[in-house]
Amino acid sequence: MTEFIAGYGLFLLKAITIVAAVVAIIATAAAAGRKASGRHEGLEVESLNKKYRSLVANLRKVILSKNDWKASAKTEKARIKAETRAGKRARTFVIDFKGDLKATAVASLREEVSAILAVAGEGDQVVARIENFGGVVHEHGLAASQLARLRDRNIPLTVTVDKVAASGGYLMACIADRIVAAPFAILGSIGVIAQLPNFNRLLDNHGIDFEQITAGEYKRTVTMFGRNTDEDRAKLQKDLDDVHELFKAVVAKYRPHLELAKVATGEYWYGTRALELGLADEIGTSDELLAELTRERDVYSVCYRIKQPLPKKLLAQVDGVLETADASGWRRRFESRLPR
Repeated sequence: MTEFIAGYGLFLLKAITIVAAVVAIIATAAAAGRKASGRHEGLEVESLNKKYRSLVANLRKVILSKNDWKASAKTEKARIKAETRAGKRARTFVIDFKGDLKATAVASLREEVSAILAVAGEGDQVVARIENFGGVVHEHGLAASQLARLRDRNIPLTVTVDKVAASGGYLMACIADRIVAAPFAILGSIGVIAQLPNFNRLLDNHGIDFEQITAGEYKRTVTMFGRNTDEDRAKLQKDLDDVHELFKAVVAKYRPHLELAKVATGEYWYGTRALELGLADEIGTSDELLAELTRERDVYSVCYRIKQPLPKKLLAQVDGVLETADASGWRRRFESRLPR
């Protein structure tokens, strides 16, 4: 009886945990929906020059004496007036891409790129700030294709990587004319992976048959519930090898100086080492780059907001949980290489 009660208590605890997790996801999505309810879908443009000037002005107002602050404000006003008299300056358009397993941000990216292509002129450029662990092949391939539209129109493209551009993230980053990476940013992972559990023996042990009927020799190979054969595994391996060759071809096209045999192994490297291998061109952060650009160019942040229905937001929350679990693998590998 005690064993039964203990088992039932454990089952009840698991059930409560699952329900609590679901409720938390729904509550988070609902809160996000309320927060975004005031936002209309469409393109948002912000002058980063004005933003940075405002930050500096607010800080100076606090730390300087009243007379010094007035003098500083007067000097800044004169500088801005001189820039205006000097005429039109070249522009830099800044776009952000925070990836997930399904590269859902590509919906916004395609609109942002289309808008920039419609107005960009001679001397204009684009800076893309990418944070992406990678994920589904065709989704990240589409995201890379959006950035390639800029290259095809001869608009200089710089990609900055402050944290990570790995696998599908690097597929996007390699499109750029220039890659600027923070010293400990993760780059590379030029490889392909497929993994799935197989429950066939579990089903057999419980007397459950699994039926799968297909038309076409390779309509389904490796499966989660059926019995996998060596031929099934060989076909999946061939498919992965084909995708890997496509991946390497894109990298070779846009970064022909790379030694693919050395970097297309599925490994990843941190910023300074990635620079040595040619995966990056400069070491620095996006903040440094943009602060420098605002001194000589007009810099605009371009973001296309998409309003999503609640069911889609809930699914996005679930995907976020999966993404966090997947990203924890990167963190474990990172932590394992730190000195203790």
